[in-house]
Amino acid sequence: MSNEVVNYLLAYNDMKIIQRKDMFNFSLDTVLLSSFCTINKDLHKIIDFGTNNAAIPLLLSRRTDKEIIGIEIQKDAVDLAIKNVKLNHLENQITIIHNDIKDYVQTSEKFKLIVCNPPFFKVGERSHINENEYLQIARHEIKINLDEIIQSAARILDNKGRFAMVHRPDRMIEIINIMQKYDIEPKRIRFVYPKFGKESHIFLIEGMYKGNKGVKIESPLYAHEEDGSYTKEVRRMFGEKDDD
Repeated sequence: MSNEVVNYLLAYNDMKIIQRKDMFNFSLDTVLLSSFCTINKDLHKIIDFGTNNAAIPLLLSRRTDKEIIGIEIQKDAVDLAIKNVKLNHLENQITIIHNDIKDYVQTSEKFKLIVCNPPFFKVGERSHINENEYLQIARHEIKINLDEIIQSAARILDNKGRFAMVHRPDRMIEIINIMQKYDIEPKRIRFVYPKFGKESHIFLIEGMYKGNKGVKIESPLYAHEEDGSYTKEVRRMFGEKDDD
């Protein structure tokens, strides 16, 4: 398809990702979440809710050799994700499933780790006007909303299993309330700032199913230096090696 573009996956020169100009492309949120989630030794399998073109499974494959499942409702995104898995020869580690998350969890096995970069905007809220259908579904809660995502996660989380998500700080209280409603106790929160002195625009949260109460607020993460370049911590997440 002519609107497909092959890029290197950040600074990982041995990894490539096919993206479509008319579809949701992975962003800083994707990279932050892939780096933030806890990967323990007792982990046997990870699932990514709403995997889109499989950017999160690809990035997670740099952190673990455990099995990773990506679930996605949009058929064209599924096709792209499967291509990306094959392009990087990761068929033995990453499986892409075309399904609605709400249906999948009815019969799924249990997981120790679920990650999700969900649609940030409620239906009717404007993110970008003139969006096509692919982008509307990726950015707005059309096919699934926050409550349904977290309820679905709780349904298939192992006891003490973890659920990690990236979202907007203005919905943090809502997210914490929904997590507790479904027995997922927030354990780690990290605020991300565009640069020093600015308000947080992204936050990361990880909860534990049937975990004890008590949350850790981690150190702030600054995305950019004053000159607009990425900070050293973010560049490390991109796979860059330190110069010094």
